[in-house]
Amino acid sequence: MSSDGVVVDEAVRAAWDAYRVLERRTSAEERQEAQQRVKAATDSVGRQEVARGTVFLVGVLTGYLIAEPPGGGEKLDPLGDLIPAVIRKLPTFELADPEQVPMATGVLMAAAMGMDTVAWRDGFGEIEPKEAMVHGFVLWLLADLFDSLVDKPGTIDQLMRETFDSMGTAQD
Repeated sequence: MSSDGVVVDEAVRAAWDAYRVLERRTSAEERQEAQQRVKAATDSVGRQEVARGTVFLVGVLTGYLIAEPPGGGEKLDPLGDLIPAVIRKLPTFELADPEQVPMATGVLMAAAMGMDTVAWRDGFGEIEPKEAMVHGFVLWLLADLFDSLVDKPGTIDQLMRETFDSMGTAQD
């Protein structure tokens, strides 16, 4: 783990694969493949690095939703719209530990302020598994919000997969 906010590409891809495992539209076969890639990445770069990859993607999606609202709608107010909407929905995930919500909120706030979310989060030490799970749920909620704003389910997944393909990090 570096302290400058840099995350290994494999960990970022695994973080997105973890989203795909949560996403109900992912086929059973794709879900199983995504789970295998997450496990392989965790074995290769470690659980901590994959958790940092999730924090990175939370920052990317938050920044994108604030700067360029999908579907050409009005810009989202991070404090009035985006962050409260995400945090209010976290309890819908049965496994979301309420004690982890302040750190997840902090990551969202750091992203809204244009900060490097990984570097910001790294300042607090290791990401424990319960916290990592909450960041995964936040990532899913942000992706769901993105898709709902464009009124087309699966749009963000397609964009992310195209991004990974263009970077040469696609895993089939």
